[in-house]
Amino acid sequence: MLRKMEGKKVLVTGSGTGLGREIALEFARQGAAVVLHYSHSSDGAESAVKEIQSAGGRAKAIKADFSEVDQAIQLTVDAIDFLGGLDVLVNNAGITMTLEFEEVTPEQFDTLYNVNVRAQYFITQKALPAMIKQGGGVIINLSSVHGLSANKGHSVYAGTKGAIISYTRELAIELAPRGIRVNAIAPGFVPVENHFKADGNIDFRRLGELIPCGFAGTPLDIAKATIFLASEDARYIIGQTIVIDGGTTSWMSFSEGYRDIGLRLGKGYVPGL
Repeated sequence: MLRKMEGKKVLVTGSGTGLGREIALEFARQGAAVVLHYSHSSDGAESAVKEIQSAGGRAKAIKADFSEVDQAIQLTVDAIDFLGGLDVLVNNAGITMTLEFEEVTPEQFDTLYNVNVRAQYFITQKALPAMIKQGGGVIINLSSVHGLSANKGHSVYAGTKGAIISYTRELAIELAPRGIRVNAIAPGFVPVENHFKADGNIDFRRLGELIPCGFAGTPLDIAKATIFLASEDARYIIGQTIVIDGGTTSWMSFSEGYRDIGLRLGKGYVPGL
């Protein structure tokens, strides 16, 4: 069976765990050579590298602290050196903090913007010459439904994810004439190991039932969409943010009450509703 990423050279940031790890593994399954980035523990990235190598693929794990932009830039240099070029950059790395607006400190604000936006921005800038040299490439930025809708305690995180959506759209029109496609993915609720570490008592099955489709997504759902955007099947998709959320952002927060009002009113028209 034809593998869509055969021979491609790919860098996936934040791929030691969660979505990024599955994205990197799926690129390898589809025939790509992959560099996996991690920031702290090497366990997840190194185990993925072993899995890829045991299947006959080529991969390497590289550590970089994205709170230091110089390390992010060096990661890009090292990845391109190992791969011998770069076809696809997946900017997945990101962190979150759930904080009330009044409690946010300048240090926390800077940390989230440095890791989620600044590092991603300058990694992309550093990757650009390699892509231009070979005649093109693909950049996929991971945003979030938090960049499109609101939830309490995410004033800083949501701002970073909204920034990714905006700069993805702008960068796309700058780079499209040079043969580089830029798009973003905004995942909804997708349970990963860090969710369980944060609170092992959360009933994720019950949370999934609150999503319109009736279940939570999986990292593979996001990984498959990433492969699609990186492939020639998506050659005419430029500057878009693909929302993968089971219908979450299409769901009115007051939908049940709104429906009940509609049922009581029947077909009558009431201005203002």
